[in-house]
Amino acid sequence: MKWDRLINDKRFGLEHYHDPKKSNIRTDFRRDYDRLVFSSPFRRLQNKTQVFPLPGSIFVHNRLTHSIEVACVGKSMADEIAIVLAEKYADRPWHNLLSHIGDIVAAACLAHDLGNPPFGHSGERAIATFFSEGAGRSLRGQLTDSQWSDLINFEGNANAFRLLTHSFKGRREGGFAMTYSTLASIVKYPFESSLAKNGKFGFFTSEQDDFVMVAEELGMLRINEPDGRIRYARHPLVYIVEAADDICYEIMDIEDAHKLKILGSEEVIELLLNYFDSEQQHHMTDVMNRVDDPNEKIAYLRSCVIGVLVRRCAESFIANEDRILAGAFKGSLLQSLDSIEGRAYSRCNDLSWDKIYRASDVVDIELAGNRIITFLLEKLVGAVVSPDLNYSRLLLSKVPRQYDVAAPTLFGKIQAVIDHVSAMTDVYALDLFRKLNGLSLPAV
Repeated sequence: MKWDRLINDKRFGLEHYHDPKKSNIRTDFRRDYDRLVFSSPFRRLQNKTQVFPLPGSIFVHNRLTHSIEVACVGKSMADEIAIVLAEKYADRPWHNLLSHIGDIVAAACLAHDLGNPPFGHSGERAIATFFSEGAGRSLRGQLTDSQWSDLINFEGNANAFRLLTHSFKGRREGGFAMTYSTLASIVKYPFESSLAKNGKFGFFTSEQDDFVMVAEELGMLRINEPDGRIRYARHPLVYIVEAADDICYEIMDIEDAHKLKILGSEEVIELLLNYFDSEQQHHMTDVMNRVDDPNEKIAYLRSCVIGVLVRRCAESFIANEDRILAGAFKGSLLQSLDSIEGRAYSRCNDLSWDKIYRASDVVDIELAGNRIITFLLEKLVGAVVSPDLNYSRLLLSKVPRQYDVAAPTLFGKIQAVIDHVSAMTDVYALDLFRKLNGLSLPAV
């Protein structure tokens, strides 16, 4: 892959307006970032669960705050990489394109969770298992193999690509009309659902041609599958977006767990100090001893850990640039760290699975979210399958107009339902669940 093709400000759906010679202080990649900030799907992230229940007396991360932090970390990492690459390619006529890497990554980081349904990752699993294990199984014989694979492997990352590119009913062509480079930089798994591993893939059947068009324009490497299925090597900037996401969710989940008293101060301090050698630990302990507030100590360590992980991941990207461009790099940037930082990150990951993601409050959210989403899918899918029933007409009249519940195909109807459900906030989904169960009525 070549940087002069990978960095492309052509806009999806607005290709006929593209003028590569135009010059603006505010670049198209910066416009991507701003467009996302001012969008409704981005605002709705403030009411979607990250890991822990949304705030009571203690404010923990939601999808919105997480995405903003990922964008900050991603841009810092990308800017460090861009400086080195600009020096390396200073004699190339396109070297100035590398200055856009930070803005592309920042925009992709903002967008990476837009397709996630309510109630965290349990929402993704609830949608997938509705079709693989629940009432949706009855529809198997009416769908193609690729359509069925999309449903039983439902993935928030693929849904983000759909949200950004699909022309919803009454909306403009090209969806968000994002630049090709930003779109490619959010697709962590650039292959179709029939190739999914652990439910991970990059685009639905309905957006397959769109992804191929973007990938070919950017010169992304097509990996030949013996049966002709679609698989590409990642766009290189995906590795930066992925690393920023992994750093933020791992370190910030630990900080949230400390605030919620799931993890003790001494345990967290020891865990985060493991990222540094003895000399650095001595200095950092001295700094922490100047304050009494445990939360302030953890915040200081958190900032130090994020800083060192950003540097190490940037160094790994530079060291492996040739392999990344050749589509030969395996795993993630964090997994490539054979160092004190990499080992410390692995310990954090193990502890998170042992003590955080199995915590009682987290499991309660998963159980409730699964029940709510399964119920909503049962009612809404049932309504689009049998739209002439009285209950169906009443229920479908409540679906926002942009979701085409009267699409000409069954798969299109089901996708409209999933589009609606996945766009819901936790609060909206719970409110609709209560209303449809007769547990909540309008004030008379």
